[in-house]
Amino acid sequence: MDKMGIRLIFSARYLLLLWAVLVFASGGAMAAGPVETSVFAVQGVEVDVTDTDATTAKYKALIAAQIKAFNVLATRLGNASLIENVAKFDEKRVLPFLKSLSIEEESISPGRYKGKLTVRFLPVKIRTLYGSFGVKVEGEQGPSFLVLAIWKDNGTQVLWQDNPWRQAWINLRAEQSLIPIIVPLGDLEDSGGISVTDVLSEDAVKIEKIRRRYDVASVLVAFAEPAEGGGVHATMAGKSPLGKLIFDKVYTAESGTLQDSVELAAKRFHDVMVDKFKSGGIKVASEQSASKAKDENSKRKSLSVSVPFAGPSQWNGLRSRLLSTPGILGLDVSSLAADGAIVSLTYTGNLDEVETSLQASGLRLTRVDGGFVVEQF
Repeated sequence: MDKMGIRLIFSARYLLLLWAVLVFASGGAMAAGPVETSVFAVQGVEVDVTDTDATTAKYKALIAAQIKAFNVLATRLGNASLIENVAKFDEKRVLPFLKSLSIEEESISPGRYKGKLTVRFLPVKIRTLYGSFGVKVEGEQGPSFLVLAIWKDNGTQVLWQDNPWRQAWINLRAEQSLIPIIVPLGDLEDSGGISVTDVLSEDAVKIEKIRRRYDVASVLVAFAEPAEGGGVHATMAGKSPLGKLIFDKVYTAESGTLQDSVELAAKRFHDVMVDKFKSGGIKVASEQSASKAKDENSKRKSLSVSVPFAGPSQWNGLRSRLLSTPGILGLDVSSLAADGAIVSLTYTGNLDEVETSLQASGLRLTRVDGGFVVEQF
């Protein structure tokens, strides 16, 4: 057999293995809420590949996503030596570290594949590799937080509108840090469910609803407003699993620009939260949370379902409804097309309870040809 034939056989086997990891391994991932929080996951990996046909483009894009995520993880957790060395890894060396892939968004056209993926890596293998470069990856994360960022300027207070303070928390990209920080999507489900007035009046019902939607330990309200010299006055106060959090300070970036100042403030807030966690001051609370999480994980079940839709807008609405349905703990996308998706739903309880909860959310779960379908009614 010539070298070209050998190379084609290898590519086919590699592609088969890659699809197996994408479609099957993702079903076991513990996705809680719409945002991935694992230290060993990299979310929002964007790829855009063109080739002779869409299938080849997608194959190359999935490989590119793994390598890109592998380097992002090293940059996030590693030192200079680790970052430099893993940058030399090709797909053959990266693949053994892969746990699973999930498709967040994708667009397929003739000869082109454009997508956004979540890539998860095997903790034991990553720790071993990083340890050889003197990098220790913390074994456990602290509690996750949802941040409602309110911007105050010229007598107005905004939560969902054009908001540099909210953007600063998004740019922090701390979803997979030791203290995971989640920023709400700000979609119709969010903006229709809770307003700045509701937050300021401390509407417990609406705050609890958005907390449940994102499955976080706590919701924090952070305020910021412009200060002199391009600075920002940022405040936050409240009880949390980390203890009482009190921030009240003016931050001014070296550049003197407002955007850099708000990003500096968000980073300092988060750094303090991480330091509190590392100090061990909440060790007992963390152990209790871990025990509770272990008990909840033992009750988790998964179900593969088809979700038909008419377009991206309807898909986003269905996804939001599913994730905010009581009993539904997570949603992992296995495949996504223009008119439907195959997803793995993580849930607790039994199927009858899930069906009842879905009906209350305006969704119908039915069995079709041996499988399950979720549709809006």
